[in-house]
Amino acid sequence: MAANLSTDFTRYDQKLEFILRTSARIFAEKGYHSTTMRDISRATKVSLAGLYYYCKSKDELLFLIQDNCFGRVLERLEERLQETDEPIARLRLVIENHLSFFAANMAEMKVLSHEADSLAGEMYAHVAGKKQQYTKLVRRILAEVQAQHGDARQKLDLTVATYALFGMMNWIYNWYDPRGKLSVGDLVDNITRLFLTGFLANAASDALQFAPQRKRAERLSVWRAPQS
Repeated sequence: MAANLSTDFTRYDQKLEFILRTSARIFAEKGYHSTTMRDISRATKVSLAGLYYYCKSKDELLFLIQDNCFGRVLERLEERLQETDEPIARLRLVIENHLSFFAANMAEMKVLSHEADSLAGEMYAHVAGKKQQYTKLVRRILAEVQAQHGDARQKLDLTVATYALFGMMNWIYNWYDPRGKLSVGDLVDNITRLFLTGFLANAASDALQFAPQRKRAERLSVWRAPQS
């Protein structure tokens, strides 16, 4: 009996993963709000009744995709960070872990980026909690890098640095082709070097002395008429 229960659970888990993987692809292609449960039923060849056996709603499908992705990438990172205490090596692991995971799950990455606010209530709060946990871990590693290797006279704001790094990594679904000439390893190397040393790593310091910004406020609205 125990063996049968184990087999049944494995089959259930595999079927649910297939439904989630297919749903992520459709959400990425059509957008979450434009996708119906019938679309998912047709793509998976699972009846509507069968879909509702595995999940209660389309919201729950989106929740499970997001929760599973953030859970897996965070768990994988925490395991790999045990390999070293050196701050830059740990930051390299952050970048490699994030990029390799999402290069293999591009549809899921697009869904996470585009549908971050499509959940509500407890499901939104649960996913937001995992995202916050992940963000705090990366920020803490950046603080370690800054403390050990940074210039005290030119400290960057850690919030800016953290979200700039995520911005660089999370945008790859728009342009990166995992089957193209740039391997994931090359991508990791380029983004690590770009983030840590900048585009002009060997530029003379005087080239980075910028003129003071104008103090006069400019009207930057796309509309010419002043707002009432």
